[in-house]
Formats: sequence, C-alpha cells, structure tokens
Amino acid sequence: MKLGRFELKHGLILPPIAGYSDVGMRMLCIRYGAELTFTEMVSAKGLVYGNENTRELLITHETEKIKAVQLFGREEGFIARAVQLEPLKKFDIIDINFGCPVHKIVKSGEGSALMKEPEQVYKIIKYAVEAAEGRLVTGKIRAGWSKDFRNAVEVALAIQEGGGAMVTVHGRTRDMLYSGFADPGIIKEVKDSLKIPVVANGDIADRESYLRMLSATGADGVAIGRGAIGRPYVFSEVLGKTVEYDIGELLREHIEELLKYYPERVVVNNIKKHAAFYVKGRKGAKQIKESVLRAATVKEVLDSFAV
Repeated sequence: MKLGRFELKHGLILPPIAGYSDVGMRMLCIRYGAELTFTEMVSAKGLVYGNENTRELLITHETEKIKAVQLFGREEGFIARAVQLEPLKKFDIIDINFGCPVHKIVKSGEGSALMKEPEQVYKIIKYAVEAAEGRLVTGKIRAGWSKDFRNAVEVALAIQEGGGAMVTVHGRTRDMLYSGFADPGIIKEVKDSLKIPVVANGDIADRESYLRMLSATGADGVAIGRGAIGRPYVFSEVLGKTVEYDIGELLREHIEELLKYYPERVVVNNIKKHAAFYVKGRKGAKQIKESVLRAATVKEVLDSFAV
C-alpha cells in the first residue's frame, strides 16, 4: 500500500485504541509485523491548552519508523492549531477521528457524531492539511451513525476532497458500538468510490478473518485493533507465519517500556487491563487476573504470571 512517500508491504496497521495502544503495546506489535501504528486518541483542545496528561500520549518508540498520531475534536481551528504545535512536528501522519462511539466523546459533537456532518468533516480535514505543511492527514470513520443512517461513502469522499491521504473504515455504525459484526459491504462501497487508500477495520483477529476481509472489500490494508490487545503477534499470524512467544516475557517487556516514561503506580494500574487480555483463554487465567488485580507493584504483577 502506497501512502505518500511510505510503502506498506502488507498494509498491516495498529489503529488507535483508547486506553490500550500505549508505547509498549505499539513496540511489540511492530516487532511482530505491524507496519504503521498510531498513538492513542489525543484531544486537540487538550494539546492547545497544554494539558500534560494529553501530551504524555505523544510518546513514541524508536522502532516506529513512521510516526502517526490521532487527534479528535470538532472545531477546525483547534485541530489546525494542534497540528502546528511543536510536539506534533515529529509525526509523519496526523489522523483525525470521526469514528469514536464513546458517549462522552459523542455528546460533545466529536468522534462518530461528526458522521452526521460531512461538511464539517471536509472543513476539519482541509484545515488540518493546510496546517500540516506536507505531513499526511488521514481520517478514521464508521459505517455511519445508525443502521438507518449509513453514509460512510459520503464522509469518506469529504475526507478525500479535503486533501486526506487515507481513510480507515470501521464496518459498524455508531449505535452498534462494538456489538454485532462489522459489515465488509460498506467498506467495499467506500473502496470502490475513492482514489486514495482505504483500510478495513473490524473483526480481524486471525488469518482467516484477515483474508476474508481483504477478499470481501478489496481494501488496501487492514487495521487490527481489539484483535491485537494482549496478542501483538497477531500481525505475524495473519500472514501465515509461525510465531514463538512467551506471554510472561511479552508482559515483562511491555512493562519495562512503560517504566521508561511513567511512575510505577501508573504502569501497574495501566497494565492490569492489558494483563486480562494477555491471559485470555489460557489455563489458570481467572486466578492470574485476580492476582494481577490485587497487585500494587510491578513485581507483584510479574509474580502473578510466575515470570
């Protein structure tokens, strides 16, 4: 997949996952084949107002050869100002979120609420492209607002016309949240309507679902989000590669990376949600999760995994 000056051989992407796609997770996903990774979703207003917690989300890893950040907001002026901030100058790609279904985002008219406003989507992208000064601007959308309001093609065209370089389409509508199944049909409609690269997102968790999605949509690439939480090796698996890994060691490396930037108490609290996915479906998972939840130190977390 050609994306500006970048070439993604397999089009394998780790999209933003609020609360999960931290620098440790991204590092591990790259090791196993992810070719493009994004920061967690970052508030444009938070950046403009200098919120320290917001800026912490901009930490990147040296293995992220293509650095990509995702912003959210509904006011084109704040988006443009955020894009021009010094901390964002290191990013090659600036993605704008038009797909987040979470209530606290939607109630502010941000995220997937903007699926109802294609003209505002166009304006946001246009302002971001002008402010980016040659850096790539992309967009993430959903199938639509509801089952009766599926306008992904219209919104994707607005992104393209605004100067966007790529569109990622999650095949669910906002009202579905993460229930039901992603619809590859709407992703195909977007792909057939656009000239820029289209990335398919939703329900990709193994090689079978990966091949099925590509076949059904003709997409240029795939974004594997929830399917990669606790399973960074999924990027190798979808390519049919034999993967060797040790869950305890992956968790240790994840923690060690986070400790470079955050206090131990923060790392322990953050890693607990990851740990539940690392052990999912494994023998003794319930006991391990209960032990991790009681942990107050990194040592106690790792001891839970008998590392």
